[in-house]
Amino acid sequence: MTTKISVVICTRDRADLIGQAVESVAACDYPEFDLHVMDQSTDDATRTIVLALSAKHADRCPIHYHHLAQAGLSRAYNAGFRVSDGPVIACTDDDVIVPADWLAKIAHAFATDPELGLLYGQVLVADSLASVDPGTIVPSLVWSQRERLHESDRNFKVWGMGANMAVRRSAMTVIGGFDEMMGGGAPLRSSQDFDFALRTYRAGFSVLLDPEVKVDHYGARTADQWPGTLAAYGVGDGAFLGKHVRCRDPFALWLLTKKMTRMVAKVGVDSVRARRPIGPGAYNRNLFTGLKQGARYDVDRTTRLYRENDRARGGVTEANAVTSGNRPG
Repeated sequence: MTTKISVVICTRDRADLIGQAVESVAACDYPEFDLHVMDQSTDDATRTIVLALSAKHADRCPIHYHHLAQAGLSRAYNAGFRVSDGPVIACTDDDVIVPADWLAKIAHAFATDPELGLLYGQVLVADSLASVDPGTIVPSLVWSQRERLHESDRNFKVWGMGANMAVRRSAMTVIGGFDEMMGGGAPLRSSQDFDFALRTYRAGFSVLLDPEVKVDHYGARTADQWPGTLAAYGVGDGAFLGKHVRCRDPFALWLLTKKMTRMVAKVGVDSVRARRPIGPGAYNRNLFTGLKQGARYDVDRTTRLYRENDRARGGVTEANAVTSGNRPG
């Protein structure tokens, strides 16, 4: 029996990229899937493109367009899970192209591991970007060894990118979704994927790092943009680790201590080499910022989710509202 897979792509103001991402998913050779585009754009360009592709591929796979009122990657993920119905939800980004066998390989992994809650695959640099300006950076995640992480083996590792992940719906229900205070467009800026992976692991599900599941990434960052990306990573990692330390997670405490020790050592070595004081880089500076900002929120220790309070808000509540349908509203 074939398991239906619902694909979720979250996007915001990237009409120049969304078309190729949707086309690649529509070309997958898996027999039963649909696609949900969760759009947070400030204009109608993405809507126009997705609706045209929905009509073009109507006989191949259902393509659904949804508009969200407020930016926030974790909000978009959670909304995508709510409006879809596949027992497995596969997620990729608007600057990614997936191969034809992407969904078939995801389905095989879930079919052969009943405990599997979350899968991460490789995110490769697209061949066309291999010779770009040396100062240009394309975030990627490359490895060769298949790893199954499970609490019974006490082998968790921080790994994975949301550009290539899949979740079992029944696990998602238990875990409680992505933390909407974290991720792009949210106050705590990133690391929603690391946070979700650790919560999946602590809930008793396996997390599979499968190098056979591959996508090509086209999301290049210029040298001027990269420090901002590192700053966001730092804020998110600080908020991620700080939250789980507050939940009395020994792994989070160990990892945070390890990061801080390495940071102090590196600053010391760099200062000696330069014969002058040198402060921490963008990532490390913002690791402390993330710890501080995350500490302003309450934490539900049962779900391990940040909660708003009078000191810290997560944005307009209408951000969770989804307008769906394949017709302009």
